[in-house]
Amino acid sequence: MTTLIATSVVRGTRQGESHGGIYLVDLERQRVAQPVDWNTADIDWQGRGWDRGLRGITFDGGKIFIAASDELFVYDREFRVIASYRSPHLRHCHEIFRYKRRLYLTSTGFDSILGFDLDELRFSWGINIGQVTDGFRAIPFLPGAVDAPAPSNELHLNNVHCTQSGLYVSGMRTGGLLRYTGKRIEKVVSLPTGVHNARPYRNGVLFNDTAEDVVRFVSAEKQRTFHVPRYDTALLTHTDLDDSRIARQAFGRGLCDLGDGVVAAGSSPSTITLHDFESMQTTLSINLTLDIRNAIHGLEVWPFDDE
Repeated sequence: MTTLIATSVVRGTRQGESHGGIYLVDLERQRVAQPVDWNTADIDWQGRGWDRGLRGITFDGGKIFIAASDELFVYDREFRVIASYRSPHLRHCHEIFRYKRRLYLTSTGFDSILGFDLDELRFSWGINIGQVTDGFRAIPFLPGAVDAPAPSNELHLNNVHCTQSGLYVSGMRTGGLLRYTGKRIEKVVSLPTGVHNARPYRNGVLFNDTAEDVVRFVSAEKQRTFHVPRYDTALLTHTDLDDSRIARQAFGRGLCDLGDGVVAAGSSPSTITLHDFESMQTTLSINLTLDIRNAIHGLEVWPFDDE
C-alpha cells in the first residue's frame, strides 16, 4: 500500500505555537508520523494562513523540495534541511510542481509562476499573469530583476501543473484552468470561484471545490462529486477561531492521484481521504488532528522505499 507525504498550515496560530509540519501517512497501517514540526519566529502575523506552515511538495532524485511562504527548502530522506533558496519575487507560495529539470512555484503575492532550475539551483524564470479584456496575458520575467513585476494578488494563483501540452495554472479568482504554451495563455475550462488544486485528469479536470466543500471531477461526458469529511463540532478543538476568515472545518485543499481512479484529498481539520472514481466510494479517511486550525496543504505520494 501507498505512503503519503503531507504538509499542513495552522491558520490563526499564536506566537510560540506550531505553525504546521510534515507528515508521513501509512495508508495500509493507518499510522501517522510527523518528522517535522514547523515552528519559526520569522512569521508575518498580519494575514490568515499567509506565512504560516509548509506548502507544496515535490521530489528530485533523493531530495525532497517543500515550499514555505517565501522560501524553498530542500530536505534529505531523513528530513534534514540540506539547502534553502529565496527569491524577492516568491511571496505566499502555495503549490509547486516539477517537470523535467525545472520546478514551478506559485507566487501568489505576485500573481506569478516562478521557475527554479534544478541543475543550476537558482530561480531562473517567471511569468506574471493578469486578466485583460479578452482573456488573460502572461508576461515572462527574470526573478530578481529590476523590471520584474510589483506585488499583486488579483487572481490568487494557488496551483500549477505541467505536462507536454503546457503549463496549467489556476487560482481562487482565475474563473477557470489556464494553459500557458510558451507563446500564449488561454482558459481551457471554466471553474467556480474558490477552487484549489485544479489539474487535468483523465479526459476532464479534477479539483477541490473548496467553497462547496467537495472534491469534483468534470468532463464533457460526466461529473463526479465527493463530499469533504465533517466532524461533530463537539470533537473539534480551538473552535474559538472557527470562522470563514480564519479557520473552518471541511476546507478542501491538497490532491494527489494514486492511480486506478483513486485520488487522495486533504481537508481541515487535517484529514486525508481516499475517493475511488470507479466505484464512486470513499474508501478510507485518516484524521491527523482535530485542531480546527490545522489544515492539509501539500499532498503527494511518498516515492521512497524505506525497507
